[in-house]
Amino acid sequence: MHPMLNIAVRAARAAGNIIARNLGQVPDLQVEQKRKDDLVTNIDRECEQTITSILLKSYRDHSILGEENGLVGDPDSEYTWVVDPIDGTTNFVQGLPHCAVSIALRHNGRTEVGVVFDPMLNEMFTAARGEGATLNGVRIRVSTRDSLDGAIIGTAFPTRYRERMLPYLELFARLISNCADIRRSGSAALDLCYVACGRYDGYLEQGLKPWDFAAGDLILSEAGGLSTDFMGEPGYVKTGNIVAANPKVLRSLLKVCDPQNLPAILR
Repeated sequence: MHPMLNIAVRAARAAGNIIARNLGQVPDLQVEQKRKDDLVTNIDRECEQTITSILLKSYRDHSILGEENGLVGDPDSEYTWVVDPIDGTTNFVQGLPHCAVSIALRHNGRTEVGVVFDPMLNEMFTAARGEGATLNGVRIRVSTRDSLDGAIIGTAFPTRYRERMLPYLELFARLISNCADIRRSGSAALDLCYVACGRYDGYLEQGLKPWDFAAGDLILSEAGGLSTDFMGEPGYVKTGNIVAANPKVLRSLLKVCDPQNLPAILR
């Protein structure tokens, strides 16, 4: 295993153990609302501190961009770890067993290592650039579906950007008329991994942050998938507006997101 991937796996499992011990322990949680529908708990912070400690103990000259603490470590380092300690905090707070630890390593801005760990199912998704993607050590690939016909698509409503809701519902209506069904699970990192292993045939969402998709995006790519923005360009890295699938399903999804039919607010 890639040595930096090995450290990321160790950090993800340590944080995942904290999540598993505290899921559903509502009376013991300290919950704050960063903004509407965006929660943070004392367990998010404990997990991020645990991950940061493990990573910096091994790589003291690296930096870490975490959802809760921002950038720590050497700000001039070529290596930056991108960390979401609990992707799916709302699920976690509600006692819903669907959340994950997400850790990615970027070297000069390019993601080289990705780990997404679901502690409730004990599922460890991993990838190192050029080495493929795995689930609990077994290689994974995207689905072989060649169109939206019969496809299961993961998505999420733009609850953090409610001004986009009505135009997104227009897009949602076109999507559901072209595929078999849609899932909304509450964890972008796991959504991307589910596309990577063929559980979903595609996924689209708007307004993600780097820690939401950095690890899952590499895992998907190494499993044979592609990611673009809603215009079919690589702009999702900056905008967080992402469409992901195998190449054939991606083309079909982008037709649903045709700029001529897409409200300007979603482009």
